[in-house]
This record gives sequence, C-alpha cells and structure tokens, in this order.
Amino acid sequence: MLSRIYSSGLHGIDGFIVTVECSGWNRIPKFELVGLPDAAVKEAKNRVMSACENSGYRFPSLDFVVNLAPANMKKEGTAFDLPILTSILHCSGLIPYATNLSDKCFVGELSLSGDVRPVAGVLSMTVAARDAGLKEIYVPIENAGEAAVVDGITVYAVPSVVSLVRHLTGKETLPPTPPTSHTFTMNSDLTCGDFAEVRGQYKAKRALEIAAAGGHNVLLIGPPGSGKSMLSKRLSGILPELTFAEAVETTKVHSIAGTLRSSLVTERPFRSPHHTVSAPGLVGGGTIPHPGEISLAHNGVLFLDELPEFPKSVTEVLRQPLEDGTVTVTRAAAKITYPSRFMLVCAMNPCRCGYFGDPNHTCTCTPDAVRRYLDKISGPLLDRIDIQIELPAVSYNELSSAAPTGETSAIIRERVNLARRFSEERLRRGGDDGGVLNANLGPRLLRKYCTPDKEGQDLMREAYETLGLSARGHDRVLRVARTIADLDGCETVGADHVGEAIMYRALDRKYWGR
Repeated sequence: MLSRIYSSGLHGIDGFIVTVECSGWNRIPKFELVGLPDAAVKEAKNRVMSACENSGYRFPSLDFVVNLAPANMKKEGTAFDLPILTSILHCSGLIPYATNLSDKCFVGELSLSGDVRPVAGVLSMTVAARDAGLKEIYVPIENAGEAAVVDGITVYAVPSVVSLVRHLTGKETLPPTPPTSHTFTMNSDLTCGDFAEVRGQYKAKRALEIAAAGGHNVLLIGPPGSGKSMLSKRLSGILPELTFAEAVETTKVHSIAGTLRSSLVTERPFRSPHHTVSAPGLVGGGTIPHPGEISLAHNGVLFLDELPEFPKSVTEVLRQPLEDGTVTVTRAAAKITYPSRFMLVCAMNPCRCGYFGDPNHTCTCTPDAVRRYLDKISGPLLDRIDIQIELPAVSYNELSSAAPTGETSAIIRERVNLARRFSEERLRRGGDDGGVLNANLGPRLLRKYCTPDKEGQDLMREAYETLGLSARGHDRVLRVARTIADLDGCETVGADHVGEAIMYRALDRKYWGR
C-alpha cells in the first residue's frame, strides 16, 4: 500500500511543505528513509519504531520505504518523526486507509515512550501549511500556542502517539487550540530601566530620542562611567510597540533559533553579545546555518559594548547587513537569507585607559596606542553610523542630586511615537509605504522627502565640502535631519534640522581625523 501525508520543513526563516510518502510490501522487514535526510532525520527510524512499540502498537513487519519529497531539498531536524510514524501506521492499516489525511499537516519529535516533544520553527511551518491550502496542523503541546498565532488553519496539540491515533480513528477527539491573542507591549522599564535614572547627559538623551524616532544607528564614546551602557540599555524602552507583521517575522527568527520563550515575541528584541563573539555567531552560520545575533535583533536593537574590543574581522561583517537589512549565509549544505533590520548601538572608550581627551583625568596611553585603539573601528563602518555622540564625565552636582534630572522613558516614548506617526502619514500622503523608517529611505524617497529648504541646502553644501563627507554620509545626514524635522512636526527640512544632524557626524573627525 501507499500512504501520502504532509509535513513541513524549514529553509531560512520560511517553511516549505514536505510530502511524506510511505510504501510497504510483504517482504523481509526493512525500513528505508530517503529524500535527502540529515543525520537527525535518519535517526528517526529508531525513535519511530520504539515510540510505536511503547505506545502499544506492534510495529508492522513490512518492507517500508519512506520518501520525503521534494527529494532535492535537505531535510533537517526531528520534526519529521511524527509524520513518518503516522504515514507508516496509515500505510499498514493501523490507521484505516480510508481515513482522509490529505488536508492535514503533522509536525513533532517523538520520544522513545511515544510522547510528542516540541520542535523549532513551528510558526514558519504553520504558515507554510496554511498557504499550501491545508486545513489542520498537528503539533506538540508546547508549540500549540505558537502555531495558533496563524489565522486560517485549525491547530491541534498532540501529547502522544496514542492520542493522535485515537483522534484520527474517531475513538476520541483532540480539542482544537483557540487562536492566540495578540497583546503587544512596550519594553518594560523594569527590565530595561528608565531614562530618568540617568543623571545629566541631556545631549546623549536627545541623540537617542532622534535615533529611536528614525531607526538610526548610534555610536556613544566617552570615559568610563559616563553612562554609555546605561543609556544604551534604556533605548529599547522608548521604541514603539511591534506591529503584528513585525512580531510574526521576529518570532519566526527566534523560533528557528530555539530562543522563543512564548507563543509570540511581543517586545522589541535587545541583543548584547559579548566581545568574544565570532563572526558566524554575529551574522549566522555553522555547518547547518542558523540565525546570528544580528537576525535575533531584527526589528530591535543590537548593542555592542566596548566596540574596539570586538575583533575587527567580526565588526566588519556588519557593513553589508547594515545597508541591506538582510544577511545571506552560504555554506556547502545550504544558502540561506535571514532578515537583519536592526538598530546598531555601539559604546566605546576613546582609548585603552579610557581617558583620552578627558579634562578631569590624565590619559596614560601613548599617541600610537590611542591610534591603534581607534583604528580598530574602520572608516566604512563609521560611515554607516548615523549619529555619533560624545559623553563627558557626569558632574558631582548631577550625580548627587536627590531628584531625577531628566524626563522619563514614557514621556520620550510618546514624542517618538508622534514623530513616527507624522512620518508614516507623510509617506502615505505621497503614495508610498508608510512603514519605512527614515533610516531606511531609499534614493527616490530621500530626494522626495529629505531635500532641505534653500538655507538648509547651503548649510549641507558647506558641511559636505568642509567635513569631506562621503556620498553615504551626505545621505545619512539628510535622513537624520528628516527625523529631527518629524520630531518638530515640520513638513520641510530646515537649516536648524540640518545643522543638528551635521553636529552628530563630527566625532569621526575629532578622534579619527576622517
């Protein structure tokens, strides 16, 4: 007999339908698994046979061939255990052959006892099943909430092989999982902290507000203890809520990476890898490619503390993802593209001892040592950082003040939300996609929305010639100026907006002489 049922595999962050075909003959018992399976899929034979026997069903004494189609795509992971066993039971008649399985998808790992264990990437698999026209999907209990995020398909949580077989044979009924409600929240002040807790540093707070409103990359440089890390960790607290589309895309990445802690990511990610991270750990990779830190930070913040301590070979891999918003990982086994649209926030000291240029402390580094330290940050990477801000040491009066010395994150967040809504409405009035952040405006939208008035153009021309800006630097200044105008509620980019944006591009001249 021949049985044909459906499962789903993963390619990047997207799922694809896998047809599980099982054919059995009354010959010497044998079990062949074909269709380009990896080692984990090949080991399914042992798990399937043990799960079948320990569930109270005698494994059929037939010559089985199970094919995972399409046969030219690599099948990875343990999610095919449940569909393989289901196809065998259907082929052998333990699940009546007349049972209609043509509109069902099966996903799950099997324990030796027959319990169904959770797997990674269920959200992507459920979307693929829904888009393929399947009506039902059977997933592990732990993944049911994640799958139920997807509309248009009925989700069943399967605790064990016995429960599934009894459901398919009509002896009992598994209740469908109700749709997961979508409640998005701002990043909690309890986890990321409040801007009011940071004493002084008003210029840096203003810069981070602009960065949050436009999605711009930021570099904070200053002596130890000036508040660089403290401010950076509070940035996610002033970002707007995730949209549903952003949440689904972000959840796909975390589900595939195995870092998903709930059915849906409801807060913007904040990733802060240690400076010992490798290039594959940052951008993704491995023998079987997996998402890296820049993809796990998609739609959120990637914070690199002590930027010069990261190997230059690691930080340089950020250049292409910062431009494109995606990263393509190529290995012998696969070529996979992951999303990587994130805000890059970097913090660093100006030298190894940390006090170069500090009027209150003597720098113990030689000029050559300072140069070597700063040269760990390349010009092309600096050119991709829109806002560069210097933080002086905090004064004693600011530090010892009993009352908060600044606005709360909630107040700043409200201005950020207003600026984003202002930008979104302007884009939609112009017939363009309102979801594009100012930091991501392409050349056409840049010319359409970021061209300054005459005084602003004169100031921009002077800065371009005086500071020696690159073409990329010129465009990034205009994008920041557009965001500043949005915060002011101005349709036109004026000279004041351009002047403030230029001020945030001056540090590479002071420290790097570029």
